[in-house]
Amino acid sequence: MTIIPGSIQLVENPKAKRDESYANGVRETILGGAAFDFAKQEITSWNGYQKTRLCELPGLARALKVKNTFYKDEGSRFNLGSFKALGGAYAVLRLLQKEIETKTGQVVRSKAIVDRSFADIVSGITVTCATDGNHGRSVAWGASLFGCQCVIYVHETVSKGRQDAIAKYGAEVRVVPGNYDDAVRKAAQDAADNGWFVVSDTSYEGYTSVPRDVMQGYTVMAEESVEQIGEKPTHIFVQGGVGGLAAAICAYFWEQQGAARPYYVVVEPDRADCLYQSAKAGKPVAVHGALDTIMAGLACGEVSIIAWEILSGGANAFMTIPDSAAAEAMRVLASAPYGDDPIVAGESAVAGLAGAILAASDADARARLGLTEDSVLLFYGTEGATDAAVYKQIVGRTPEDILAVA
Repeated sequence: MTIIPGSIQLVENPKAKRDESYANGVRETILGGAAFDFAKQEITSWNGYQKTRLCELPGLARALKVKNTFYKDEGSRFNLGSFKALGGAYAVLRLLQKEIETKTGQVVRSKAIVDRSFADIVSGITVTCATDGNHGRSVAWGASLFGCQCVIYVHETVSKGRQDAIAKYGAEVRVVPGNYDDAVRKAAQDAADNGWFVVSDTSYEGYTSVPRDVMQGYTVMAEESVEQIGEKPTHIFVQGGVGGLAAAICAYFWEQQGAARPYYVVVEPDRADCLYQSAKAGKPVAVHGALDTIMAGLACGEVSIIAWEILSGGANAFMTIPDSAAAEAMRVLASAPYGDDPIVAGESAVAGLAGAILAASDADARARLGLTEDSVLLFYGTEGATDAAVYKQIVGRTPEDILAVA
């Protein structure tokens, strides 16, 4: 039975370190441990924190001929519409904490910064980044929450709706010709010229500390899902992008469950497949061009180096999907044809789900990934309808219409 149209490209990772411990599987333990405990303590203390819901989708599971499927819905995270609220804002906090400690010798927690106890220092700091939408919104929200200045760079195809969603937190939004990677370079150059601090979710040689904090924030979502799920997942399908999210989730399960962790699959748009191409090459490679995909948050051509350090040994397989599959996966969640509750999911949220649906419908891919009637699949729905106009154009209904039915 074909649930959504489209074909996949699939490569199994010959360098997967299935039986190796997390500490030995990467050069250093770059996520987890005390750093995770600190991130969890800070993020869960913020006003408005609550666990996002984990949706069980038994009807979809029956259609896919697996035991069960679970979808972690990040659409309500801190009212920002995506999981990025956990990463960008946390990285802003860590940067400010370090600057305060450097200038005063004091180790402070987020409450003191929110209360403006160090406004004389914080107000003079400017943070910046490039974004397709969600990360920039999180950084802008973090800057507003903690009281520093913010300039966000977007490339020319980022929608007006996403730009406005960033600007509403007081950030200055600058549009850059070209694609996401062009915006990354422009943000880095202007930061160097003006003495600003780059808060990027992309790491590169000489710039790893802040992206590590971004990724550490994401792991809070992974722990929530483990606490919420009623049974142990056998497979996790996660969307790619630069790799930060995929690596953070992978690192959490690798550290916590070792060789018993779920089979891990990274899914990307076929028009922006830097992780898939890196897996084929056995090393990080960049893809170029317009990277024109409806999955705007995944339109990335260059791999984050610390993310690749984790994924190169922790991921079991990499795959790509067409835009048409992502669009149809959004419609499947919205219309809930198998009796599950409707879910509002953005374009980038459904890549992992779309990849799993296509793989489960393909006999060869199903066998290669070990999908059986006993499989339990876990997905991270990383955003809601972060651009309502785009969502309606794809799904045919507004998010409000769907939520009214739910």
